[in-house]
This record gives sequence, C-alpha cells and structure tokens, in this order.
Amino acid sequence: MTNVQNGWNEYSKLVINELERLNENINNLNGQIVELKNEIIELKGKEQSVKELKVWKNSIDEVVSPTQLKILVDSVAELKTFKTQAITVFIIVQGIISIGLALIGYFI
Repeated sequence: MTNVQNGWNEYSKLVINELERLNENINNLNGQIVELKNEIIELKGKEQSVKELKVWKNSIDEVVSPTQLKILVDSVAELKTFKTQAITVFIIVQGIISIGLALIGYFI
C-alpha cells in the first residue's frame, strides 16, 4: 500500500506541476491575445483613416486631377510674378510722369 501511495504522491506532484505549467501558458496566451486585440483596434483605426483619405482623394480627383492641380499652381505662381512686375513698372512710370510734370511746372 505504501508503494501505491508513494506512486500516487509522485503522480499527483507531476499532475500539479503540469497543471501549473499549462496555467502559465494560458496566462501567457491571454496576454498575447490582449496585445493582438489592441493591435487590431489600432489597425481598424488606421483603416478608417485610409478609407476617409481615399474618399477625399476621389472627391478631389472629380474636381481636378493632380496634373491639372500642378498646372494651376504653376499658373498662379506666374501670375504672382507678373503682378509684382506690373506694379513695379507702374510705380516707375508714375515716378517718371511725376518728375516730368514737376519739370514742366518748373520751366513754365
């Protein structure tokens, strides 16, 4: 009987050790599952952002294509340069006319 009880004690220790090991593995798996759930939530948020950007891009593409947009930006830059040059020329011409009128008034 002692031999059977000794065998049972050893077997019960093995079973308890195995259960503890399995419990630790399950706890590790639960931790990994929580991490995966958090990553999935983060990816779903990013996916939503990508969907919103795609909708925005499609609505912009309906109005103007990227090539047309670049041409428009270049045209605006050219117009700004022309505006600056035109104002400069206008100021110079006004100055020359003012000097001319002053000289005419001086000699008359």
